[in-house]
Amino acid sequence: MHLRRFVALAEERHFPRAAAALGIPLAALYSSIEKLEEEVGHPLVIREGETRLTKAGELLLPEARERIAAAPAPVARPAGPSGGKARASKGKGRAPVVKGQPKPYKKRQGR
Repeated sequence: MHLRRFVALAEERHFPRAAAALGIPLAALYSSIEKLEEEVGHPLVIREGETRLTKAGELLLPEARERIAAAPAPVARPAGPSGGKARASKGKGRAPVVKGQPKPYKKRQGR
């Protein structure tokens, strides 16, 4: 995963464009690159001004492309509902709301 993101960044040479191409948030790209730099032990990208690869980044790029090509294709996640608020189930004791009538067991509000 980190290598795919690194290769995308190396090709785009721009963090926001690489994040957009990968379809991930910009913060996720930054953290992935930082984690990869920690694993390698050297900085891979110069972030000042124009984004450029360091010598270590240039050496890692061909190997990263080879590993990505040799790796099996990522498994697609099933497209289902994701997250969201939990809905409260309505109890069986409630009567249906009829327009114009007060809700059962509720006191009417005075005007």
